[in-house]
Amino acid sequence: MTPGSLTPGRDRRPSDGAQGCPPRRGPRHGRRSTTGFTLIELLIVITIIGILITLAQPSYQRAVTAAKEATLKENLFVLRDVIDQFYADNSKYPGSLQDMVDKGYLRRVPRDPVTGSAETWVGVPATDDQGQQQGIIDVHSGSEAVALDGSRYADW
Repeated sequence: MTPGSLTPGRDRRPSDGAQGCPPRRGPRHGRRSTTGFTLIELLIVITIIGILITLAQPSYQRAVTAAKEATLKENLFVLRDVIDQFYADNSKYPGSLQDMVDKGYLRRVPRDPVTGSAETWVGVPATDDQGQQQGIIDVHSGSEAVALDGSRYADW
């Protein structure tokens, strides 16, 4: 047999270093680390997370709006109840919401959850027989936004 010819027990591939050919290595052999994720795996995971966030966003926004509406209803109930208590004790309606704080009926004027401010409440004036203002008899939100049920917050 001549050099380089096949010998029994050897495969057809040249041995390492034979005829100047480097040894064959697969895609995961050599100096590359086999731990970690490939770029395509990371892109797929990020895409899936983005899709899930996109699907969850409307539900989250609806839940936040519903929570603000529940808080607004509670604040309006408390303010109206305190106005009635003020009238029962003083035989007159308060001139402003701050009057109820000054006389100890409220610790502070609650924040309107829709506008985010305690200064945006709109008082409905109480009038006497001659049409003179005698304080505030009711209170509404100062927001012009529309609720989930289609009504305006200012009409609540």
